Amino acid sequence: MITIEQLKEVKERTEQLNRYLDIPAKKIQWEEEQLRTQDPSFWDDQKRAEAQMKLVKGLEKWINGYNEIKTLCDELETAFEFYKEELVTEEEVDELYARTKTSIEDLELKNMLRREEDPMDAVLKINSGAGGTEAQDWAQMLMRMYMRYAEENGYKCVVSNLQDGDDAGIKTCTLEIQGEFAYGYLKSENGVHRLVRVSPYNAQGKRMTSFASVFVTPLVDDTIEVNIETARISWDTFRSSGAGGQNVNKVESGVRLRYQYKDPYTGEEEEILIENTETRDQPKNKENALRILRSMLYDKELKHRMEEQAKVEAGKKKIEWGSQIRSYVFDDRRVKDHRTNYQTSDVSGVMDGKIDAFIKAYLMEFGGE
Repeated sequence: MITIEQLKEVKERTEQLNRYLDIPAKKIQWEEEQLRTQDPSFWDDQKRAEAQMKLVKGLEKWINGYNEIKTLCDELETAFEFYKEELVTEEEVDELYARTKTSIEDLELKNMLRREEDPMDAVLKINSGAGGTEAQDWAQMLMRMYMRYAEENGYKCVVSNLQDGDDAGIKTCTLEIQGEFAYGYLKSENGVHRLVRVSPYNAQGKRMTSFASVFVTPLVDDTIEVNIETARISWDTFRSSGAGGQNVNKVESGVRLRYQYKDPYTGEEEEILIENTETRDQPKNKENALRILRSMLYDKELKHRMEEQAKVEAGKKKIEWGSQIRSYVFDDRRVKDHRTNYQTSDVSGVMDGKIDAFIKAYLMEFGGE
């Protein structure tokens, strides 16, 4: 049975969410934005109308999320009093407490996702590190982990590019994970992932260490302005490999986009290479490749903005590409995140996509920066 202190804590956290989210102001804003949608000429500009509807629905979700918690909190307080009069059971009160606490934690976590790009879909690219077959097998295991995570959380996952390994596994893959706040949650996965295990590909049965890198960028839509200089784009086409019937071998449906990017702030130049074999339709693959290019350019602009916060982040562990963020030690049954020090012994669960606890630990520590 819950204690009076636990009930007080739930009530305090509910009230804090009301203040942090400024629910009264959000309700006023929602009413004002909703009125704009009733203008007879509202749908004349479809892009603007869609952006407005997105804003209204976003406000509505925050308000509804808080209202749900407030209702649960009130019900819990009533149930706590009813228990004294033996009108409800101890199990019913505890069950309601667990539901209320979970709802509060979910909204507190969502409150950490305040950046403009957090609600967007995500582009997640996995590259195998040095180490041949073992590293390529590890990259494929990570690919499966993220696909299972997407499935568990109701996200749509599309494989937009895949290159098989020489003997097993994959060399690289690009996943598009589509759903609300997909990028906000998955940005915590950006970095180097390290595997330690007795390799099935080693005849001596030695313990081996493998690495794979994960890049995560927001998948931007048409409402985000990104400047692409068409003169800097060149295209190649190629035949897709793998299963897919005779069309795969006869039609050059795969596309390779090369973009000569020049950093507007530093003047440095680099070539951005994007391959897309998502469909058998070459124009569609070109469209998909351009969408990923826009996302990558948008991500570069975001990183430039974030450099202004370097002084704030200097005292914390760096969260950037090139750092080893997590170790998966199969023999010791341990997965540890080196940024938050969160760890679990449920290795099989993690590899089946249960990475929510790692994401939560990251966001609660770094999400508010």
